[in-house]
Amino acid sequence: MPATASRKRKSTARRTAAVAHLSVSERTELGKRARAQTPRSSHAIFDPPADRPDPVVLLEEQSTSRVPELVPIRYGRMLVSPFTFYRGAARVMAQDLSSTPVSGLRVQCCGDAHLSNFGVFASPERRLVFDINDFDETLPGPWEWDVKRLAASLMIAAQDNEFTTRDGEQAVLSAVTEYREAMRGFAAMGNLEVWYARLDVEAFMAEFGPQFKSRTVARAERTLAKARTRDSVSALAKLTERVNGSIRIVDQAPLIVPLRVLLSGEEYERVADELHELMRAYRHTLQFDRRVLLEEFELADFARKVVGVGSVGTRAWIALLFGRDRSDPLFLQMKEAQPSVLEEFAGKSEFVNHGERVVTGQRLMQAVSDIFLGWVHVKAGIDGVARDFYGRQLRDWKGSVEVKQQKPEAMAAYGRLCGWTLARAHARSGDRVAIASYLGGGNSFDRAIVEFSKLYASQNELDHARLDAAVQEGAIVAQRDL
Repeated sequence: MPATASRKRKSTARRTAAVAHLSVSERTELGKRARAQTPRSSHAIFDPPADRPDPVVLLEEQSTSRVPELVPIRYGRMLVSPFTFYRGAARVMAQDLSSTPVSGLRVQCCGDAHLSNFGVFASPERRLVFDINDFDETLPGPWEWDVKRLAASLMIAAQDNEFTTRDGEQAVLSAVTEYREAMRGFAAMGNLEVWYARLDVEAFMAEFGPQFKSRTVARAERTLAKARTRDSVSALAKLTERVNGSIRIVDQAPLIVPLRVLLSGEEYERVADELHELMRAYRHTLQFDRRVLLEEFELADFARKVVGVGSVGTRAWIALLFGRDRSDPLFLQMKEAQPSVLEEFAGKSEFVNHGERVVTGQRLMQAVSDIFLGWVHVKAGIDGVARDFYGRQLRDWKGSVEVKQQKPEAMAAYGRLCGWTLARAHARSGDRVAIASYLGGGNSFDRAIVEFSKLYASQNELDHARLDAAVQEGAIVAQRDL
């Protein structure tokens, strides 16, 4: 039986299988048994094996499926600091987490839950919400992996900002304590209460803003104000030019390269026609009402765009569409979805299309999602290779904190927001009662994760130095300052 057909059959069987419904007491006991098997204090351990893979080798393995001329940009961005290295090293940490203790309780994992992958964006009701905003690596797996990735990111960011050891520990402790307490709160809620829970930014600032220093509040308000300006209209002014009466995406190679620059002549015409077909296929993965809305927009231009740190080199495209007239733009981003870095250790996705894996995981973990979140499969791209993609709006009031500008108080507060948000995301898909029972009311787990984060920050610093040495030796090429 072909592998694809086998996976489709298994996926269908899982979706139609009977679901066991344990009582609250049974779920509580499940958490206690997990605690006995895997003590909370054991999560402090990070003891990599002697044969731990070379991080540069792991990164190079990822690069084989990426656009060759963009890979040096990825390495250049990762070399900026230990924190930017960490942002691009989800594959390295997945390997490391695979040998750490776990409780056996699983959730839908983000897979890359570092603090820069949290932020604000607009809900369909045009309210700013705070949530996780990157799901390229999402997959069912141990909830501890997300918590440890978030915690280590806070410690590494604190060290990058030259905080004291105590301030770094406090940032991590704030996030993990909030995760534990929030999970206990969600465990006591009804299912619909958990599902409807969200962090409305304006309501949060009104309630908790007075508790922070005025400069912290002012910086947060500037970030929110900037986020509200980030939409398709602002992108139109920044990313396009008018030529002979037509508006088109401007060439900013190598970071943004229009399709007309990548291809020419008959090949351009052929691919342009295929793109219209692919947009129609993508449109059919949207909810019906949003499909109707998207049908009112006309595709005008297409370009390849470099995004993020860890994603650099994967194929990401932006599409410019117009609605009522040329003052009614819509920018969509179509991003390549490769297998999750967790698959080797947590099991393969039940979805054949990795774009669908990303979209399904995002909808499960986020309180609200982009109205144009959908997926598509490309049978043969520009390079003739079949690939999966997922689509969403390029900008819709999206914003995130400037980590380098954060002071200790602000980072601790931001860590609490991330901890609550991650707990809410896990509570939607995992057994929140069992996880809360495992975590308990004391701070044993919290303290253990602080110790883990310090150990992993040290490992990450060594890995960053290893990448730098590989560049200095000429083993790999890095393109800096882009």
